[in-house]
Amino acid sequence: MIGIRAGRRYAKAVLLRASETNTAHVVFEDMQSISKTISDNSDLNEMLFNPVYNDEDKKEALHKIFREQTDITKSLITALVSNKRAFLLSDVATSYIELYKESQGIKVAQVTTAMALSSDLEEKVLAKVKELTGSDKVTLESTIDESIIGGFILRIGDLQYNASIVNSLSKIKREFSKSI
Repeated sequence: MIGIRAGRRYAKAVLLRASETNTAHVVFEDMQSISKTISDNSDLNEMLFNPVYNDEDKKEALHKIFREQTDITKSLITALVSNKRAFLLSDVATSYIELYKESQGIKVAQVTTAMALSSDLEEKVLAKVKELTGSDKVTLESTIDESIIGGFILRIGDLQYNASIVNSLSKIKREFSKSI
């Protein structure tokens, strides 16, 4: 929890700086790249948390890996390493992405299904989300969870609509338990 809060503070500062220089969208792309790179590479993630690696080695490695990033992003990396908080890089990137989307009025809908959504079904879900939120700026994040058996779970901010088969079976089970 502490890492998330600290990451959010750094992300707010980076967003403020990027907004001042009209590079918020470019930094947004940087943060998406950083988030994906760290989540896809367990060795990099381990290096960020491992105190055996000294700060200079971490900074050099991160600057080489993210050499195509903006100066603001490179400054963030330097600041995190200098403050012995390199392990927060992923949290900062995730928080920046969320804050940027909020600042642009982009709603994020998370849909969980038992199997991958077809493009046709994805368009229908996106249209329904736009109808529910009243916003044209909606992105859809899809997750696969075979444990829900079928149907879907839709989350938009604090709202959740659970139309999964496992939820329906659970309701039936509760009804049977009440009547016995």
